[in-house]
Amino acid sequence: MSTQVIDRELERLEGLWADGLGDAYRSYLGAAGDYEPVAQQKLALAAALVEIGVRLQSLGGLAAPPPTLLMGDLCLARSSRLLADAAPQQVQIAFASAIEVLASAAAAGEAAPAAREMLLQALGSGR
Repeated sequence: MSTQVIDRELERLEGLWADGLGDAYRSYLGAAGDYEPVAQQKLALAAALVEIGVRLQSLGGLAAPPPTLLMGDLCLARSSRLLADAAPQQVQIAFASAIEVLASAAAAGEAAPAAREMLLQALGSGR
């Protein structure tokens, strides 16, 4: 793993690494194995950022406090930039669809599918 790629992308998000972002990243890294090495890292981090961003925003639960909502927004924005940089278009679309499903289920008060499963499928859509 190139620490330069990860370090550069974690600016202002370092505290989240110990709060689950690092574990989520490692879980997605294996699923991104079909991509080039630098793309693997970016895609795994993008997926982890979406998972953590959705969690921070408390989708489907009580609204998170404004600073936490903004951190969730930052995670989703950073993920979007990583995907635009490293992912094929079909993977970008699959990620957007997963986020849409999670958000719409929360808005409707319905149980959403597991974010990790959806994001793993999104990573696999580029194969």
